Amino acid sequence: MNQLRRSGISRRQFAHRAAVLSATASIVPAASVFAAAPPLALAQAPPEPHPKLSAESQAEADGRLQQILALYGARFSDEEKTFLRQINQMTQQSLDRVRAFPLDNGDSPALYLKPLVEREKKKPEAPAASPAKKS
Repeated sequence: MNQLRRSGISRRQFAHRAAVLSATASIVPAASVFAAAPPLALAQAPPEPHPKLSAESQAEADGRLQQILALYGARFSDEEKTFLRQINQMTQQSLDRVRAFPLDNGDSPALYLKPLVEREKKKPEAPAASPAKKS
């Protein structure tokens, strides 16, 4: 008779190995699980050079930074203030690009919903005739 040769492990062996593995996983020392996290790559990376801004844009970025620091300055460390200055300058560069885009009052929005495929409109069905009243 044809007997199938099974390569691999049986269900019983699989269940046994899974149970042993899960039991040993719970015995892992707590020190290895709660080890100190490695320092962030952001703190190790050298600061990126500031984008070159025009005098007007630089003044606007500095004004925005001063306003933020006046409101929330006590909450930031020196490192966070430096990072905030970098973010502010990069945001100003993006704002300058958006403001440079020419627009007129009559321009339509660039993003609007348009169906990809035009579908035929179904004709409205005629109202069904009401059954005649029997007298």
